[in-house]
Amino acid sequence: MILNDIQIAELCFRDNPMISPFVSHKVSKELALVGMKSVISYGCSPFGYDIRLSKKDFRIFSLKLGYTFVDPKNPGEYFEHAHTPLNDPSPTTVLIPPHFYALGVSLEKFNIPNDIIGICLGKSTYARCGVIVNATPLEPNWRGHLTIEISNANSLPVIIYLEEGICQVLFFRGERPKQQYEGKYQDQKEEVKQATV
Repeated sequence: MILNDIQIAELCFRDNPMISPFVSHKVSKELALVGMKSVISYGCSPFGYDIRLSKKDFRIFSLKLGYTFVDPKNPGEYFEHAHTPLNDPSPTTVLIPPHFYALGVSLEKFNIPNDIIGICLGKSTYARCGVIVNATPLEPNWRGHLTIEISNANSLPVIIYLEEGICQVLFFRGERPKQQYEGKYQDQKEEVKQATV
């Protein structure tokens, strides 16, 4: 069963909140120095939660020269960290070059109950601009900040807004499974963690 906004909120207003910080409503405008400014929406929606991209860590990658394929068991061999564009102490945007990909991390920290799974979907705001957002499922019993992959499929650079909505998580409840998450990404910090096998 998919969880609605009431059920999501109930799981976030307890001792070990499922989402922290939790915003109980959809935010599409924020107070700025010169009045209200529009933002890419985040917060609780009728049947999900739009998470934000943290300012703390964001890395852009490109393929190293001379390779003709990528092996998922050893991605570090093929990609190089092109740059981390967060030199500004309070950045609001980053620019992903054409056909590059980046890894960011959610501002929100998750503490998924053992009968819940979260599925991430990209926001339509970015999808309509040729930006592909991907994140793995939030497994039962997983805790931490979510690593988010962002690909620019355009032939032009694309602006990504930090601390604004990047993707939506849909939460589903089922019977408690026999297995619980015990993987290498447990208690992931608010920093990018690359894949390892």
